Amino acid sequence: MGDYMLMGEYHHNIDDKGRLTIPSKIRYELGEKFIATRGLDGCLFIYPENEWKNIITKYKELPNTRDARNFMRFFLSGASELEFDKQGRINISNPLVKYADLSKECIIIGVNDHLEVWSKDRWEDFMNTNEDNFSDIADSLFSSDINI
Repeated sequence: MGDYMLMGEYHHNIDDKGRLTIPSKIRYELGEKFIATRGLDGCLFIYPENEWKNIITKYKELPNTRDARNFMRFFLSGASELEFDKQGRINISNPLVKYADLSKECIIIGVNDHLEVWSKDRWEDFMNTNEDNFSDIADSLFSSDINI
């Protein structure tokens, strides 16, 4: 893993050409080039280039199973290398826009080593479904000697 600490929640509108502004606070962390692809739970993942290379390295180490092949088909077929335009926007491909059901307001969140881009509706559904369980999830993930 790289020295990333992507975090925060940002609300930006995507236009009808698939252009989405990435907040200046996190542009620096992403670097010049980065990769967008289909994420889990109906959102998009955006990885800094170095982190993407780490993922591909891990993929090459996986056994050649049907699950591994199917996951990488899903993950890699939607992947595209992106750069910022002069206004700090990225241009998300139509298949990715459709996959994540992006229209108008999008939620961009930093999740340590990558960004996630959610449609406003899907993000609100996710939060509503999971926020009551947050304490239980934390208890099961972290040992009792860690206070968060």
